Amino acid sequence: MWGYNMNYQVEMEKQLQNLKGTPKLLLHACCAPCSSYVLSTLTNFFDITIYYYNPNIFPKEEFTKRYLELDKFIQEYPFIHDVSLEEGEYNYDDYKKISKGLEEEKEGGKRCYNCYKLRMEKSFIYAKKHGFDYVTTTLSISPYKNANWINEIGKELEQKYGIKYLYADFKKKNGYKKSIEFSKEYNLYRQDYCGCVYSKRDREKKEVQIES
Repeated sequence: MWGYNMNYQVEMEKQLQNLKGTPKLLLHACCAPCSSYVLSTLTNFFDITIYYYNPNIFPKEEFTKRYLELDKFIQEYPFIHDVSLEEGEYNYDDYKKISKGLEEEKEGGKRCYNCYKLRMEKSFIYAKKHGFDYVTTTLSISPYKNANWINEIGKELEQKYGIKYLYADFKKKNGYKKSIEFSKEYNLYRQDYCGCVYSKRDREKKEVQIES
């Protein structure tokens, strides 16, 4: 498959070198810790709008908590170019539809693929409507997320919507480690599960096993 032979960090660096001016980037973001390092890097090249579209997050209170933490970070960090934050609609039924029949899958399987695509496609739709030049996502910074899948989805959506996708594997060059350092420096809330009800369920099961 195309993605399995790609070094997405190198590919992103090539794209950044060829930029002209300061393009408008729509950055899909899942939380403040994952966004911190990504934003610190991309602010050198883009005017960024963060699109916080995550109907997978459960419960709604957790969704709101992560949004507010992200807003706090962008108010405090000294960005070079403009950064704004847009809150996407929270409709948990959107996530339930794409996870139906996959409730018992382990994290990292088909359910997660569907979740990546749901959030990324909604981001491309928003970007198309509002005239953005590029789209990308913070998802690849997590060591638990499949960067090949994420970038293959990005390529597919680039072709479908006619908006450039910024290829990335943000965990490269110690990106994940740096996000942890940002979290400590800015006292960011770091959640202990991915976001969905199934990852929360699995996390709680592990905690019970450890305690017993």
